[in-house]
Amino acid sequence: MSSATGTFSAPAQVHTFDGLLSDFDGTIVDSTDAIVKHWHKFGNDLGVDPKIILATSHGRRSIDVMGIYDPTKANWDYINEVEGRIPKEYGSDAVEIPGGRDLLAALETSGARWGVVTSGTRPLVHGWLEVLGLPHPKNLVTAMDVPLGKPDPRCYLLGREQLEIEHSTSIVVLEDAPSGILAGKAAGFKVIALKTTHSLEQLQEAGADWIVEDLRSISVKGVVDGQVQIEIKNAYQ
Repeated sequence: MSSATGTFSAPAQVHTFDGLLSDFDGTIVDSTDAIVKHWHKFGNDLGVDPKIILATSHGRRSIDVMGIYDPTKANWDYINEVEGRIPKEYGSDAVEIPGGRDLLAALETSGARWGVVTSGTRPLVHGWLEVLGLPHPKNLVTAMDVPLGKPDPRCYLLGREQLEIEHSTSIVVLEDAPSGILAGKAAGFKVIALKTTHSLEQLQEAGADWIVEDLRSISVKGVVDGQVQIEIKNAYQ
């Protein structure tokens, strides 16, 4: 794939998977403006340039970021409280990724096996879903559920466990960040990357199987014998 000459124009293809696991921030919800404000406040309070924090924080757990800049705050009580406040304080600064609402509704109504695997906390995810009125996933892996965050694959392996298809590698992951793509690939799964927060080159380098602009390129065609049929259109080629 050469980023200089390609376009988002690949013909539609339907692929069948045992289940689907999706990242959250940058993949289903775009809360970039809210998160930028959050880290600016945190950086200013600490006397650390917020730009330095923001350069490495996306797709990583807050507890890991805090561990670098202020280890005294790197505990789950503090992280849950702070992240739970973000949707309340900056709720108007988040929107769904185009196509997100339709995809979640289709996954839910079709009976597909699906879940969310995020570097955020439960209060953060539930807060954004409430603010935006989006379906709550029955299966949810958050930052607290694993000893190491992305790019470590354990979050996605735990996601597979929640779907009750422990031995399957026929799983597709939706991601926007290189750390998440690396985690999905390390788990042995296929990865569809969204070009919502990172450059094409970064997504290619991380090893995404397909790259699309947003969730309008992903749709559920049906569920047959427990397997979900996912159509991918206008992928990068």
